Amino acid sequence: MQILVDADACPATIKDILFRAAERTRIPLTLVANQPLRTPPSPYIRSVTVGAGFDVADQRIVELLAPGDLVVTADIPLAAAAIGKGAIALNPRGELYTAQNVRQALSMRNFMDELRGSGVATGGPPPLAQRDRHRFASQLDAWLARQGGKAGHAPDQQ
Repeated sequence: MQILVDADACPATIKDILFRAAERTRIPLTLVANQPLRTPPSPYIRSVTVGAGFDVADQRIVELLAPGDLVVTADIPLAAAAIGKGAIALNPRGELYTAQNVRQALSMRNFMDELRGSGVATGGPPPLAQRDRHRFASQLDAWLARQGGKAGHAPDQQ
């Protein structure tokens, strides 16, 4: 069991929450990004740098995950792929994706892409708020509590 993070777009405050959780629970945390990342020294925290390119980091996360793992991402197609492989997907705003709501989110994402493609300015998401951080931490704590005694092994270094 491990936590995998789509780290290129993950806010620093969310990474900090994850760093503390990995240390506290001894659950392996892997950040995957297209560029090198600074992480605290820990046997439970590592980063994986992948090459540039469309969805390269997402593909690496899908390769690394196992059923029951937690994937932290705002990328809805990655969340859908993670759920399809039996993992849990959580976005940095604290929304837990399920097989049901990820389909709705994919539909909305595709609709918004079509709008943008036709020239409609749709704007981006609002800045991460304190309530988003609290909701994320609460969902993370709930997942960690469900893991119980499964923690305690440092990840293999690659």
